[in-house]
Parts: sequence; structure tokens; C-alpha cells
Amino acid sequence: MPVTLRDLPKEKLLLPGNASCPGCPEALGLKYLGMALGKKVILVVPAGCTSIIQGLMPGGAFIYPTLNVPFASSDAVAAGVSAAKEILGEDAVVVAWGGDGGTADIGFATLSGAAERNDNIIHICVDNEAYMNTGIQRSSLTPYGAWTTTTWRGKRENKKELPLIMLMHKVPYVATASVGYPLDFIAKLRKAASIKGFKFIHLHAPCPVGWRFDPSKTVEVAKLAVETGMWILFEAENGKVTISPPSRPYADKSKRKPIEEYIKLQGRFRTLTKDDIKILEKAVDDAWNTILKLAGK
Repeated sequence: MPVTLRDLPKEKLLLPGNASCPGCPEALGLKYLGMALGKKVILVVPAGCTSIIQGLMPGGAFIYPTLNVPFASSDAVAAGVSAAKEILGEDAVVVAWGGDGGTADIGFATLSGAAERNDNIIHICVDNEAYMNTGIQRSSLTPYGAWTTTTWRGKRENKKELPLIMLMHKVPYVATASVGYPLDFIAKLRKAASIKGFKFIHLHAPCPVGWRFDPSKTVEVAKLAVETGMWILFEAENGKVTISPPSRPYADKSKRKPIEEYIKLQGRFRTLTKDDIKILEKAVDDAWNTILKLAGK
């Protein structure tokens, strides 16, 4: 069943006055997490922006229990908490909530291990495409051509295809989501929570500070990523890939907006040349071709 606004609780599980930056996508994502799963959530957070949001308020910024853990350990800790709750017979949804560094780079070993063991947790990669909390350094999820403080002429490597890597772990559920499409994200969270075993959701989270755009445009930038094909929304349940409704029109290349509309809003792409844009366009086409093949289209 599709999620509607009437289905969503009104209680605030992310407290106002927290330490997030204006326009912060992580704050949006955390609100949607609470709307989807309520107080059943136990959150495990490695080092990153979310640990700052949580830690700078007296008593913490979240109503649900939260463990702040070392960078590389979130999925191992989450697996232990989940096992303990199962032994105690207590109902909980254990969520490891890591950034791109804590998921695709420093935390990948424990992520892959938890997936291989099929631990009963949800891992959400909140992907703002760089190490924002420590100074906007590049990660393996930084896209081609993007400025960071360690790629000041623009990154020369393409973004790691992390959702496909997790799909190859043959876990019960893999999905992508976006802060620009909250109902899609909430529906995927609820589906993930209903499935036993390891679940992975890759949440696209445009960062005004690191991406160099006006904080009022977070949702606009997030939607443009989907509309240009730069971010594809899909889910895979037991390996069966389905393109999510917000992305379906853009399977047709002619329906996609030019990627210039997406990149022109972001100062991190200010050094892109016409040849760089062609490389990005090819990456978009290649990504869509892969997803369409996996979906049997």
C-alpha cells in the first residue's frame, strides 16, 4: 500500500533546536525515520554529522535510544544490539545510520560482514557524497568532477556503485531513496522493518555546506538528481529489482532533464568542462542501462 500524509504520525522524534546546519538533509532523513518507524527504533551512529546533531543537545536530539560508536563499528554494534533484543524477546528495529565514509569506506568491512551473516538490522547510508563533518574531503561516493578539499580540481574517479555491491551480497532487501521523496523513503523503511535479515537503504542527501548551494534548495537539488537521472530510485526484494515510481519516467532518456540543471546549482561542480559533463552523462546512461537490465526491462 502506498504511504500517504494521513498515515504519518505527528509526534516529533527529532527535537527542534538541534545542531544541524540550515537545510541539513540528515535532519530531514531522521524526521522521516521517526515518522516511518516511531519509537521502535534503536539508532546506532558512527562518527559523522548525525553524531554531532545528537550530541550537542543536553540529553540528546532524538527521542529514540541512540548509541554513538567508533567509525568502523556501527554494523557490528547494531548486530549485537539486535541479537540481544531478540534474546530478551523485545520488539525493536535496530538501525545503523552512517554517512558515506562510515558506510562505503571506513565502515565497509563491518557493513559487508553484517550483510554476509544476514544480521537482522537496517543499514541506512546517508550519502552526502563527502566527509562533511571533518572538512569536506572526498570519499568513494563523491561523484566524478566534484570539488572537495582533497579534490580541489574535481574528483577524477566515478562514484562507487554501493547499492549494486550490496545487491551482490544477496541480502533480503536493498533500496535507494532520496530526502526529496519522503513518502517513497518512508514506504521503503516500513517494508525493510517488516523483513527479517539484513536490509540496506542508500539515502541521497544533498549537503548545502559541502555542495555549495543555498540551504533553501536542499529538496530542489534532491529532486533534480532524480529528474536528471543522476540518482535512480529502485528497490530489490530477494534480488528482484523494481524501479520506484518517482524514477520510472526517467527510464526514458528523452524524459530526463539535462544534467546541467542539476550541477549549475552546486558550487562543487564549478570547474567542470564540457568534456567532464559528457563523462557524467555517460555515467548516467550506463547506470540506467544496468538498472534496466536488472529489472528485466
